[in-house]
Amino acid sequence: MGLFLAAECARRSITYRIVEKNATQSTHSKALAIFPRTLEVFDMAGVVEPFLRTANRVNALGIFSHEHEQGHIDFHPAGTPYPFVGMVPQDETERLLLEQLRGRGGTVEYKTTFLSLQQDDSGVRAVVQRGEDRETVEASYLVGCDGPHSTVRHALGLEFEGGDYADTYLLADAITNDALPANELHLCANRQGPLALFPMSTTRWRIIATTAAPAGDEPSLGAVNAIVTQRGPKGIAAQSLLWSGYFRIHHRCVSQMSAGRIFIAGDSAHIHSPFGGQGMNTGLQDAWNLAWKLDLAVRGLATETLLASYTPERYPIVLDVIKTTDFLTHALGSRTTIASGIRDALIPIVTHIPALTEAFTERLSGLTNAYKGSPIVDGAGRRYFDESLAGGKNIGRRFILMAPAGDDALAQANELASRFSDTLEVRPSAAGALRLVRPDGYLAYENTVTPSGLPLVEQVLRRQVKSSDAGR
Repeated sequence: MGLFLAAECARRSITYRIVEKNATQSTHSKALAIFPRTLEVFDMAGVVEPFLRTANRVNALGIFSHEHEQGHIDFHPAGTPYPFVGMVPQDETERLLLEQLRGRGGTVEYKTTFLSLQQDDSGVRAVVQRGEDRETVEASYLVGCDGPHSTVRHALGLEFEGGDYADTYLLADAITNDALPANELHLCANRQGPLALFPMSTTRWRIIATTAAPAGDEPSLGAVNAIVTQRGPKGIAAQSLLWSGYFRIHHRCVSQMSAGRIFIAGDSAHIHSPFGGQGMNTGLQDAWNLAWKLDLAVRGLATETLLASYTPERYPIVLDVIKTTDFLTHALGSRTTIASGIRDALIPIVTHIPALTEAFTERLSGLTNAYKGSPIVDGAGRRYFDESLAGGKNIGRRFILMAPAGDDALAQANELASRFSDTLEVRPSAAGALRLVRPDGYLAYENTVTPSGLPLVEQVLRRQVKSSDAGR
């Protein structure tokens, strides 16, 4: 999250500092799945190409119970150029984002610990320490991307509400035989506990499972294979472990993701079950939602309402992610005979209903995430993406107003843009619709019936940004 936000600051020419208490980036794979909406975000940010070259592409989901496949779902969400899940180990994701940051002239201050903060109406003062040296950093804004034990969150006194799952979880990256296809993710329900298998390649797999009796500090190859044999598809076997560990999982989030000039994102603000692979995606999209708002704020163009929209927009999506991952965790882990029997009977039925499987894949993909109800949105606030936004240079520091070509609406749109010359660009649209696209690729306003909504467009803009002659 921090690396991506820093890369966005660099792309937008925002002065920033990013500090990291560790000596290097993580060397463990941890999070894996990059879903279609995140790939679209990476495209708009100009960083998607190395991820596409690196990712193992998954386009199917197998649901198993006691060695037998109960359901199969093709993962091909419509309306996106990325109809797959990109499997990229988190250490590789961090390496690629770090390369992008350095390519834009940025750097990370390693071995530097955040200690404390103060804020007032004029800015934020953060105390950091490197070795024996302490420094007070003055900034307009501060963003805490410092994980589930966030010092920033604690400094703000924000409650991390939620609870723990009772089970201990086993996690392992394993070199396996080639018994399973590399394009298919497997979720395995079992009365002994759930198992998930995420492919990084044909013979490298992420294994996640509950375990009743952790042995030692980390799972052995034998312990991993015992669980995979007991709960997984037939034939799969781990041949060696790249790394493994035990951990506990939680479902927690803050109800307020900012306080004054300070914001929190990613695991600092929300954590949940790994089933569903949503954690990293949600955090990256926190950073994406915040970057353009901070950009306008530091340029003196944002209204107070714009920055205040961060929590109302992201919090409902976070709650939905927690709800989805919690459902998957409990459904796969049902251990009573009755509950598991009902589950096993329902899976073949549900996975053969196209409307339900399409809804499931779109939900996991992030394509249905929207900001309806946001104080800066009029309408559904749905995502918008096409080739005109791709590549890292085609959307960034301005709203884009798409107006019907060859119509009076285009001339009127250009006149409106003259009053918001710092923040609004007009592009002709052959679709006959009037759309106000935010710098993050979501619609602040949409009218597909009549192009006569320009007064409403102006109202929506004025909630977020100042007109070009404001204060002059």
